[in-house]
Amino acid sequence: MALSRRRFLQGAGALSLLAGRLSVPALAQPAPVGDIPPILFVHGNGDHAALWMTTLWRMEANGVPRERMAAINFTDPLARADDKVEQASRSSTEDQRRELAEAVRELKQKSGAARIALVGNSRGGNAIRNFIKNGGGGDISHAVLCGTPNHGVYAWDDGLGNEFNGRGPFLRGLNDGDSEVTAGTAFLTLRSDGFDKYAQADGRFVGKPGTPTNVTSEGPALKGATNLVLGAVDHRETAYHPRAFREIYKFIAGHEPARIEIVPETAVRLSGVVTGTPGGVPTNRPVPGATVDIYRVSAETGERIGGPLHSSQTGADGRWGPAQVDSSWPLEFVLTSPDAVTTHIYRSPFPRSSEIVHLRAARPLSPADSGAGAIVLMSRPRGYFGLPRDIVLFDGKEPADVKSGVPTDAVTTLRLAAADVGRPVAAIFNGERIVMRAWPASENRIAVAELTY
Repeated sequence: MALSRRRFLQGAGALSLLAGRLSVPALAQPAPVGDIPPILFVHGNGDHAALWMTTLWRMEANGVPRERMAAINFTDPLARADDKVEQASRSSTEDQRRELAEAVRELKQKSGAARIALVGNSRGGNAIRNFIKNGGGGDISHAVLCGTPNHGVYAWDDGLGNEFNGRGPFLRGLNDGDSEVTAGTAFLTLRSDGFDKYAQADGRFVGKPGTPTNVTSEGPALKGATNLVLGAVDHRETAYHPRAFREIYKFIAGHEPARIEIVPETAVRLSGVVTGTPGGVPTNRPVPGATVDIYRVSAETGERIGGPLHSSQTGADGRWGPAQVDSSWPLEFVLTSPDAVTTHIYRSPFPRSSEIVHLRAARPLSPADSGAGAIVLMSRPRGYFGLPRDIVLFDGKEPADVKSGVPTDAVTTLRLAAADVGRPVAAIFNGERIVMRAWPASENRIAVAELTY
């Protein structure tokens, strides 16, 4: 059934189980919350488990035990151009189904639960539906699909082998029948009210402006599911926004969350996996021999306060840490990976512990960067920059490379002159502000302000 919470939401504020693949946050002692099943979170195309960090923190703040939650890291998260044709560092729908099945088995075994809940963003929802429909339904009590292109990003007669083609065999197989969900599992879909770049009637977001996609903003809805409209959220925010958290929690727990805000811990332990981008393709394959250094920095200037809080080098599993920090400290992560640009990642204070602080080196310097003294990026992994919906200020100005209208950009780039090397640069997104330092591009360095919210 199609339900809209738009009016209600218009006033709302904006252990590794499988090494390097399936991760849970560090230990905690939450209050009991009743009979909530264990929850496995499933990321989207090209992404990784760390995108679920704030959702996990909100779950913990509502008493969901950390050891009953996990987030998968698909080995090769990016889809193939043609699902049946092998492509380096990319995965098929069967690859994802198989990895998800193993992750489900591991969480069930660890928790002792007969059934668990699955929550997926975008392509992660494809894997969830594929797993449930092809023999896994008995293991899954609830399935939440956030911004999943259930009827395709487009529905065309050409390129039928693509996983995201609504007329292709993969999605036609999932949607076959009077009901588009599998009986025995409760399904919820969450979608945007027109702001999801992968649920648009015009093909301009898939490289064919003016060509009808034959898909609308209602594409993520499924016959037989509870279908909710969240409002003017973007593609990733359908999963990672506080509005989405409320609906995810309510659907699985059967009641409203006690709080939406994240409750800080006094002592915070951080760790994660360094992953790579062979040939420019994002993967979750571990990178050995990478060095991670962490510094406490000034919130106002980005300058380091003292020496490194933590230094470690990754082994074969790519893991770094753990590092112990204070929940009030802004941090700089310096990632030095083999054959990659040295990346200075500036983060807001971490309110809670996490074992999924996964790190990837920034993209290589490009010809467009030639002559620049410093390259600084502002990155929003859990959503896109929406103008004029959001306040987006980079070094005191609205970024020129962020398009207005439907949010499509998650990274904005600023190229600075040689005279600017070493100075502070402020990145502001709504209520979050990160100040970084401009590092010399001549030393093959890039600085990134990575937003948490």
